Amino acid sequence: MLNHGGHLRLLAQQAGRPVEKLIDFSANINPLGPPESFRAVASRALERIVHYPDPDSAELVDALSTAWGVSPQQILVGNGSTEILYALTRSVDVSRAVIPVPSYADYATAAGLAGLDVETVALEETDDFRPDFDRLAQRLQGNEVVLLGQPNNPTGLCFDPGKFRKFAAEHPTSLFVVDEAFVDFVTGVESLVRDVADNVVVLRSLTKFYAMPGLRLGAAVAPEALAQTIGRQMMPWSVNTLAQAVGTAALQDEPYAEATRRFVDEQRKALAAKLSQIPGLHVYPGQANYLLVRLDREDLDAPTLADRLLQDGIAIRVCNNYEGLDHRFFRVAVRDQQENERLVEALRVTLVACPPVQGKSTARVDKPPVAPASSTKTPALMFQGTSSNAGKSVLTAALCRILLQDGVRVAPFKSQNMSLNSFVTHDGHEMGRAQVVQAQACRLDPDVRMNPILLKPNSDTGCQVIVDGRPVGNMSVGQYIDYKPQAFDAAKASYDSLAEQYDAVVLEGAGSPAEVNLKHHDIVNMPMARYARAPVLLVGDIDRGGVFASFVGSMEVLCEWERALVAGFVINRFRGDASLLAPAIDYTERHTGRPTLGTVPFVADLGLPQEDSVEFKSGALDQAESNGQTVEVAVIDLPHISNFTDFDALRVEPDVRLRIVRSADELNTPAAVILPGSKNVLGDLKYLRDRGLAKKLLQLAQGGKTQVVGICGGFQILGRQILDPHHIESSEERAEGLGLLDVTTSLAAEKTLARTTATHVPSGHTVHGYEIHHGQTEAGAVQPAFEREAAGVLGVAQAGHAVWGTYLHGVFDADEFRRWFVDRLRERQGLEPKGQVVATYDIEAALDRLADVVRRSLDMKQIYRLMGL
Repeated sequence: MLNHGGHLRLLAQQAGRPVEKLIDFSANINPLGPPESFRAVASRALERIVHYPDPDSAELVDALSTAWGVSPQQILVGNGSTEILYALTRSVDVSRAVIPVPSYADYATAAGLAGLDVETVALEETDDFRPDFDRLAQRLQGNEVVLLGQPNNPTGLCFDPGKFRKFAAEHPTSLFVVDEAFVDFVTGVESLVRDVADNVVVLRSLTKFYAMPGLRLGAAVAPEALAQTIGRQMMPWSVNTLAQAVGTAALQDEPYAEATRRFVDEQRKALAAKLSQIPGLHVYPGQANYLLVRLDREDLDAPTLADRLLQDGIAIRVCNNYEGLDHRFFRVAVRDQQENERLVEALRVTLVACPPVQGKSTARVDKPPVAPASSTKTPALMFQGTSSNAGKSVLTAALCRILLQDGVRVAPFKSQNMSLNSFVTHDGHEMGRAQVVQAQACRLDPDVRMNPILLKPNSDTGCQVIVDGRPVGNMSVGQYIDYKPQAFDAAKASYDSLAEQYDAVVLEGAGSPAEVNLKHHDIVNMPMARYARAPVLLVGDIDRGGVFASFVGSMEVLCEWERALVAGFVINRFRGDASLLAPAIDYTERHTGRPTLGTVPFVADLGLPQEDSVEFKSGALDQAESNGQTVEVAVIDLPHISNFTDFDALRVEPDVRLRIVRSADELNTPAAVILPGSKNVLGDLKYLRDRGLAKKLLQLAQGGKTQVVGICGGFQILGRQILDPHHIESSEERAEGLGLLDVTTSLAAEKTLARTTATHVPSGHTVHGYEIHHGQTEAGAVQPAFEREAAGVLGVAQAGHAVWGTYLHGVFDADEFRRWFVDRLRERQGLEPKGQVVATYDIEAALDRLADVVRRSLDMKQIYRLMGL
């Protein structure tokens, strides 16, 4: 029999599973975990462990004095309030102890060890064990110590502080010890620490409320003379340096305290209501962070129930060692919603699936089969990164393909993506291109549920917000932060809907979960992982350097609940002999307690579209110098470039050199120059003029050696005029375009989102793609470049097609049209056209190659175990 809750080592042995696989309802610790400040405070305090701790805990005592409004001379601190309790019973000059029961077992133990006669006063079960001062008064004779819980442990019930003060005053020769170990969890109950009477001592615990049982910290408020007497019975240096430091910091964190009370109150009420609906359970009306429950079954007792739950990884506190309670009673802590639901479901399965057997005793019976829990989530895993562009998107796609190859119906998910590189689904919804590639890895049609929130930056401090595939407006950073709770609700709904259809989901995070300035409103990293119950693998790009420091540092700034989600690390883009990393990998595991589950090598030329513009803008995608048999295609790097993957297909052509240019000097005289899409057309048009690029483009178009192409926003820039009356993309209302095409564009409030098939007029080839634009374009003296059944301008060309533009994203993906386009460029440069398709733009083979590399690099058995597959 365990005398206290929370004995995890022993519970884990009994359950036959690791400690981390237990959900501990036996110990009443704050379900929010310790304050976020603890890790940083403890890290700083480690520098002082080479010295003895302050024996007087002066800084901590001053903090307690300020927080409670009492004199420092009245305060004692100890290694948990229990240490002070044992010292107190040895210090007082009384002969007996009176204890209302049921109550904390150490009251009687401490009194007995101090040589006091222990007399208990049974509280009435018919009155839910409520405190009764009238009955207690009948047992008082003077010269005794009375030990009371406020709230009581295990019932969670409080007495009226005003009535108690009056009661204590009426019995001046009795010493009252009020244990307020859990009072901080109770909303609206006044602590008794202020104006403490001469015959009252109040015990307080920081251990429970601030979730620091591994450090332990307690305090007491007593009359000054008695405080000194008790202090002489306590061992020196009992409060260590770390406990003093984090305790001092915790007392200043009032938002944490308020959040805890709100959370516990809400979860306790919900848990009590659900437990009360289970036949055979009577739930007592506690006010703290735990509930006392009575099991009313003749064929089943609480110890047997606890054993069964323990086999499912759930620990409860059996209460038959509390005086006044028997084998029917158990206590459960209030934890978070998901864990509480798991407890409820386990109890429901045990008690409802195995109904009472009439006439049987409390003998143990075989455990019934466990039905699937209604709250069970689809198996999932999440890749998060130590930074942006660490390789999360690619690894997500790889794992999706691996799972597909292994016969698992899998789907990708990213709750929020910030990218100008978007895609339109068959049903006309807009989503991020990264999740499109991941959908292809799963051989699924792109589904907006895979990326329910898309942010498209249109300035340094604002973006267009797209939810469930449709724009909801342009927002500043502050406006979007205010909107995030609503956006997160949409993301969770999309995840649930998607997860119901598949055997597994591979989630992707964004940026890094360790961005301390963003964590409090994050909806894509740890909060989403927690909602999906997805273990997290933290990905680091070793090619950048400092990957192990990034792993360790990221873990250091995560909250405890966030750290609990991290299952391991993945090293990405490694060049060389992976065995050389062994010492660093071992160090990281020793420091963080998390293993490295694989080292993925650097893979040159993946052949997959990039998630964002990081590599594009870095120049890493520029192709090699021309050998005289290639044609150069230059792409203008616009500040607000969007859908930069429109020209990815050109990279597969062996006779094309693709180059990114950012200045007029870099442009030279290529065979073709492409103006890509833009999320801020007027702003990017000004940029072209300011950098001299606009003038250079006009010269190239007039020179006749370079074909000038505009896609979407680039198409609009090639026109005569751009109007923005609704200020969709800019504060400006109009601007003169480059005038290379006789078209005028007005940006409309409604965005065009469509999948499109058309015919390229000069070549007759069929092209496929999608439209994403606010622009409504009117054509003048130009030739149609593309024809389709739907109305509206899709693309036009100058006579001779030396300058042309289109709204069709993905226009170069069609192999026949792309080869025709390249051959015309070859002819302009005096090279023989190939005359036939020489390269196929198909990422299937690339996805399979990637999956093979990643499968060999990761510990797939462990990953499957993490996912529960």
